[in-house]
Amino acid sequence: MKPQPPVTRIRTARASSAEAGALADFPLLGAQLESWKNALAESEWTPWVIIGLAAFLRFFLLGMKPPHFDEGINGWFVDQMVKSGFYKYDPTNYHGPLHFYVLLLSQILFGRNLWALRLPVALVSIGSVWLTLKFEPLVGKMVSRLAALAMAVSPGFVFYGRYSIHEVWLLLFTMLFFYGLFGLWKSGTANFLWCAGMGLTGMILSKETYLLHVACAIIAAGVCYFSTYFFKLEDGQRAPQTWNYVDLVVVIGTGAALIVAFYSGFFFHWHGVRDLFQAYRPWFETGSQGHGHEKPWYYWLGLTAHYEIPALAGLLLCIVAWRFKTMSLRYLAIYGVGTLMAYSIVKYKTPWCIISFIWPFLFTFGAIVTTAPMRFAAVTYRSVALVLFGLLAYAVYYEQAHKFDYIWPYALILGTALLLAVLVSADIARIVVAVLLAWSLGHCIWLNYFRCSTDKEPYVYVQTYNDIYKFTDPILELAHYDPQAYQLTGHIIRGSPYPLPWMLDDFGRVGYYEKDNVPDKLDGDFLLVQQDKIATVEAKLHDSYYTVPLTLRPYQDPSKAYFSARIFKSFFPGQWPDFTGAKPAPSPAASAPSPTLTPSPTK
Repeated sequence: MKPQPPVTRIRTARASSAEAGALADFPLLGAQLESWKNALAESEWTPWVIIGLAAFLRFFLLGMKPPHFDEGINGWFVDQMVKSGFYKYDPTNYHGPLHFYVLLLSQILFGRNLWALRLPVALVSIGSVWLTLKFEPLVGKMVSRLAALAMAVSPGFVFYGRYSIHEVWLLLFTMLFFYGLFGLWKSGTANFLWCAGMGLTGMILSKETYLLHVACAIIAAGVCYFSTYFFKLEDGQRAPQTWNYVDLVVVIGTGAALIVAFYSGFFFHWHGVRDLFQAYRPWFETGSQGHGHEKPWYYWLGLTAHYEIPALAGLLLCIVAWRFKTMSLRYLAIYGVGTLMAYSIVKYKTPWCIISFIWPFLFTFGAIVTTAPMRFAAVTYRSVALVLFGLLAYAVYYEQAHKFDYIWPYALILGTALLLAVLVSADIARIVVAVLLAWSLGHCIWLNYFRCSTDKEPYVYVQTYNDIYKFTDPILELAHYDPQAYQLTGHIIRGSPYPLPWMLDDFGRVGYYEKDNVPDKLDGDFLLVQQDKIATVEAKLHDSYYTVPLTLRPYQDPSKAYFSARIFKSFFPGQWPDFTGAKPAPSPAASAPSPTLTPSPTK
């Protein structure tokens, strides 16, 4: 701390009253502020700002969008765990059990609500940003911080870090797995062995696609090793390993015990352990056929070019991956490209999977600053310019001939040209990196707070419309003021009703009817009827109802909501009922309808 001038009681006349609050008049306060300033400078505040920004973007208005279709199913599974005491692993669900147990704990602690359903994943997403910073000894301070900042403000990492799905868990544990492997290479301590072991365990507990990542990791290790024969590494020699076989056995034993415990429903469902190995057959079948989610091979390139410009820049930098002199960066470049290729081959594609495999490109994006300046021979620039011009001409021709309306080919071509120009100067590289991060932050805010339920956004995939609140708000508000409303009778007569089974699970007399299945007595306190069944249902109704048209989500037939005029008249002040049946209905029956709810697979 800088020495302070001696304090004296002599005071000079103030030039004006504006100086009355000068720190010189309060020497103790001035010294304290100076002390705080010095402490902040020594405390490396930059990582905390990055984590704070990541937390704000993920927690702010966390419940602003309706629960997603998958969130409704995940929440419904948790409701069944409350009744049975454990999660019964289903190999056709394509997801591990860890997420469900954490959701159960969250709901026990914070109640059964949307915020509690999303809280664990938001924390895990923030933890992924924190783990990115921990890569500093392995890839360098500047690279790790730029990668963490890019992840903190990424439209996709924020968007999928704000609702309850499994992919964020897979992201965290995959990063932990590689953090452990790189740490073993660089220092060889038992701590990194635990990171690698628990990372792999967490991947297995999160999602069956861990197998794809492990396979790509093995192939990338071979390619990286082969590359060292032509392009040497600064840290090409593995550090001496300080762990022993006892440590290895303990790590493997701990991981195996956790896998058995979770998949067996903590020893209440032993078939779950066997089903873990049987899950790959339906998983490979779904991946090869698509089952309604098939996309072209360039789907991920299109999403990256649309949303993840920093990751796209990192992907393009992988073209010169041989210039990376540290093993970790070169390996991440090879692994990232390999995993992108693997995911592109799989026909089954849902956009949230993108965060599972583009994270290595955030590190190579951060390496743009440390790699520049990078210059090539003049003949190289001429050759690359000729190739890029040819590709651009072909892209224009193909678009006109085949009505190929996509931006990603142009983004790749022009991005490559821009990257070669940027790498010439370190100052230009820093400016471009800052501009890309600012663009990413702006797009992140636009997507997550203004377009989060707009189906024209590719990331907003089968997202529930705000229309659902037209149906649920009157029901939930009535129950909030009068708990007897939880005994109301409701009929949901439509296919694929999620997330309603989770949102209305506290109402014990709600039945769900799909296909041609309908209740014997159609009159109820509230109904939701699919469009093609409206005429059939209305012909058998007797009560008077207020009606509201709505659509739950994209690719689904519209519905009509019916609210009993006798019960919900306060929600429709000054309005006459929109529909009245043939005659007054008899007194409502006390018995609950027989629900026919069968949860569908999550994906």
